[in-house]
Amino acid sequence: MADGSETGGATEAPEPLTRNPHGEEEMPRVRLTRRQVVVLGIFLASAIGFLYFVLPKLTSAGETVNRIERGDKWWVAVGVLLEVLSFGGYVVLFRTVFVKRPHPQSHLQRLNWRVTYEITMAGLAATRLFAAAGAGGIALTAWALRRSGMEPRLVACRLVAFNVILYTVYAGSMLIDGLGLGLGLFPGGGSFAITFVPAIVAAILFSCAFGLAALPGDIERKFGERAEGGGRLSRFWARAATVPGLVASGVRTAWDVVKAKEWGILGALAWWGFDIAVLWAMFHAFGEPPPFTVIWMAYFVGTLGNLLPVPGGIGGVEGGMIGAFAAFGVNLELATLAVLSYRAISFWLPTFPGTVAYFQLRHTVARWRAEEGSDVLDAGEHAPGAPARAGAHA
Repeated sequence: MADGSETGGATEAPEPLTRNPHGEEEMPRVRLTRRQVVVLGIFLASAIGFLYFVLPKLTSAGETVNRIERGDKWWVAVGVLLEVLSFGGYVVLFRTVFVKRPHPQSHLQRLNWRVTYEITMAGLAATRLFAAAGAGGIALTAWALRRSGMEPRLVACRLVAFNVILYTVYAGSMLIDGLGLGLGLFPGGGSFAITFVPAIVAAILFSCAFGLAALPGDIERKFGERAEGGGRLSRFWARAATVPGLVASGVRTAWDVVKAKEWGILGALAWWGFDIAVLWAMFHAFGEPPPFTVIWMAYFVGTLGNLLPVPGGIGGVEGGMIGAFAAFGVNLELATLAVLSYRAISFWLPTFPGTVAYFQLRHTVARWRAEEGSDVLDAGEHAPGAPARAGAHA
């Protein structure tokens, strides 16, 4: 890139990676004690039981499982199809950012459509099954890309760019829909807290992104010069430049992708748009839906529950969405049925193929490792002066 946003700057700080006896980076794993597994199981069972049995009784929805089974099957099928299209958009955006962008890496031969599917689905499954606001999925994705041959700093930069493009749609939606509802331009109404506040938060996020993008490309080098003297303060300056410098390069890379007018960036719109449409379809399955602009805002407010330190935001997302719909005056029983049905499709349906993709990805990376070992062996055998194989002709 002309501005050196992906490769310029100081050397990347070492990462706390787990390596096997051969010095190779191991696949990220979550190590849980028996006690943690028991506690996690109890929490998940309690959360699911509360959401699907206790909460419906509090909202006069009766036995939700039975009500969900009586929903319009055609609309449920439409919801499943829309969710498949949503994940398709995610895969397309991933390839646009990590594969189609020009760079001198040899890993392109490895990142075909099948491997791209394995990486994205395994990462999404890790994001859903483990807490920490998606950190598990990011770590798994970064590991797979590094094992494909992509340089660590390039991986980090592209991950930032990918998420910047993805969440620009998120923040832009809250800004546009919040102002539209608050000013009465869109149907649905809503109080200041549920309309203007999300819009203000989105505006702050955009300001931060623009501010980071304005940072000079050599900020890490400048901070590194201050760190040359040694000592605790010098180490602080060295570390202080790493994160903002990396984020700034990622933001600039995202802007370069947008300027290149790659059609694949529409995958970001597909990821969010089709997922919101699943929630819209679930309202149709059980009754008359509220205005789409209300579904739009309640969806994004509710998904903030993914930031909670619980697996997949279970409980937080459902509660946030149902609460947002209540703030808009939507019938609480209908909102509960629609949200829980949406989560059954959006959360649980992709988790199973994602888990399968996780093990497929392990097999794929093992094959890469075997190919690399074979290449090294062949290179050694063909080197000048190397001994011939046993039984081979001299």
